[in-house]
Amino acid sequence: MAEPQMPSMKRDWIAAFRALRKLLANGDDTTQVFVIMRSLNGNQGPGHFARLMKTPHGPRLAYDRVELAERFSDPAFLASFAPGTLGAAYRQFLADTGYTAAGLADISDIDGHGAVIRHPYAWFGRRTRDVHDIWHVLTGYKADETMGEAALVAFSFAQTGGLGWAFIGAGAALKSIREVRSTLFAKAVVEGYRNGRRAAWLMGEDYEALLHEPLDLARQRLGIREPVAYRHAQAVLGAELASYASAQKLRAAALA
Repeated sequence: MAEPQMPSMKRDWIAAFRALRKLLANGDDTTQVFVIMRSLNGNQGPGHFARLMKTPHGPRLAYDRVELAERFSDPAFLASFAPGTLGAAYRQFLADTGYTAAGLADISDIDGHGAVIRHPYAWFGRRTRDVHDIWHVLTGYKADETMGEAALVAFSFAQTGGLGWAFIGAGAALKSIREVRSTLFAKAVVEGYRNGRRAAWLMGEDYEALLHEPLDLARQRLGIREPVAYRHAQAVLGAELASYASAQKLRAAALA
């Protein structure tokens, strides 16, 4: 069987626009996120990997090349975190949402080959995917909410420079002005970008160690700020408007 190859790094704007349209119509269609990432993020692997090598933990992490989706799916590992730690909060996040690291990995396999590309840049890309839900916990942005996801993708754009993240965040924010008849959602997304710029580079962290840190101290050490505009928008807009993409899906189902 042929070894799976790295996908083309050429940007495909048509595929990205099609995927964004589907994503904004149904915020639960996570597959479209990965279509957009592949279509727009370009050849970031070399730069990100080189930056990782300059961090204190980077050379060891690259040598070990742990697959975090597998590690985060280990029940014994998840059970090992003391109360009050980031890991305990992540464990609760998984219980509350029903999400799993393995499930996200499966959704990201948009080619359906199921095989892992054995290349350091591809490994780094999987690592970026696998810490996404941990970033939800660190930042306080809800995962099962359109605004929370949009704010986190803006945060992720600031952290990674991936154009796909900016495309999703901007699309959700612009559409929100019409959907919620307010700029509060969009301001929360802009705040997410600013907070991502101000925070430490999270991709350089040793996540197996980070998960054992007390959540509040981890946020403080990493410079992750309280999402004030986001909290305000949640309070004013309420759950339905904050999740307008999912609300559209529910309305469509009711009319079917």
